[in-house]
Amino acid sequence: MMKKNSILILLIILGTLLAACNSDDEATATDGEVSGEITVWVHPYTSDAEAESAMWDEIVASYEEKFDATVTIETIPWGNRDQKILTALAANNGPDVFYAIPDQMPQYADEGMLLELDPYLEDNNMDDFVDSALVSTKWQGKSYGLPILQEAYTLFYNVDVIKAIGKDPENLPSTWSEFEEWAKAAKEEGYYAYSYQGGGSMNGTLYPFLWQAGGKVITQDDEVMINNAEGVEAFKFINKMYEKGWIPEDSITAMNHDAIWNAGEMLAVQGSGISLTNLQESGLNFVIAPPLKNKEQATYGTTGMFVVPSNTDNPNAAAEFVKTVTNAENQRKFNTVTQYIPTRKSAKDIFDDQKYLKQLAQYTQYALPGVIHPQGRNIMPMIQAEVQTMMEGKKTPQEAADAAAEAIKGEIDK
Repeated sequence: MMKKNSILILLIILGTLLAACNSDDEATATDGEVSGEITVWVHPYTSDAEAESAMWDEIVASYEEKFDATVTIETIPWGNRDQKILTALAANNGPDVFYAIPDQMPQYADEGMLLELDPYLEDNNMDDFVDSALVSTKWQGKSYGLPILQEAYTLFYNVDVIKAIGKDPENLPSTWSEFEEWAKAAKEEGYYAYSYQGGGSMNGTLYPFLWQAGGKVITQDDEVMINNAEGVEAFKFINKMYEKGWIPEDSITAMNHDAIWNAGEMLAVQGSGISLTNLQESGLNFVIAPPLKNKEQATYGTTGMFVVPSNTDNPNAAAEFVKTVTNAENQRKFNTVTQYIPTRKSAKDIFDDQKYLKQLAQYTQYALPGVIHPQGRNIMPMIQAEVQTMMEGKKTPQEAADAAAEAIKGEIDK
């Protein structure tokens, strides 16, 4: 993985170059022709390269049938993608369209690296997109991408454990207080209630509880909110789960609790569409519940999007490709192959005959993509360290939240 400073240096260099290039000639949408050639960088989204290649052929054909333009699809590996993209754009030989994830977009947009798409979207039926899918495409009120896929993480419950603790698998917990009742019952019967993977991403640990409590980490205007009353409530809830023994002893640093779940010793784990294969292979009988709610009903789910660099030589053709690849027809093609959830409401019918994915597709409306801020990736380890210190008993929830807030302020003030 690249060091943070390397990414920052590349961002600064590229931002300066792009500012110089665009200062006298802002790229704007026009009614001009869509022609020429564009290059699109994608990633391997599955292990089936042949199926993906056929998928891209169909998507490109749908674009080239409509426009007098030629598209070249290039697949680049996930590893070191930041460095490859930034280096190519800085040398002005990068793609005209590329795939981005939520913690990349605000970094790039903040440095002036991305083309604003709003002027191109008047005819794009934006109301068909799930509202939560558009959160990660916007920075400072402007749209810099269009989403093609989403996930929605929620709780998967072991039916045998539910019955063993005297609860009803047809009436699953929907609130924190209801979950606490189930957690107490699980503990009394010798089960863990939940898998808290404290060594993993904040997106799967603190953040969902913080959002459910009605809190935020930081706003796009740099207001740090992690230590307000709502944020502290989330810290307290996690600390309570650990102190009560509702989560395993190694939860401070654990990356997974697969062995405990597979042994039938855990009530619930967090999962998504990409977890289904492993969960089904475990042989356990499970049911899926909607995301929990405290003040808000919320969960984590990444969003994948396509964006256009601001130094593209063909902004019209690039913007139209982004619109084409994310239309309902092509989202059906893409997500049928990749098994992610479409971000267009009208494309979700691809999962109508798949019990679990159809259910999970209903929950993307509650799925937030993480912290949309240029420092979103960098502040995660700081927050994680404070949550871990709290769980070790060295700080109170308020002290841990305050320390996290100070660390975040220090990072954004650099």
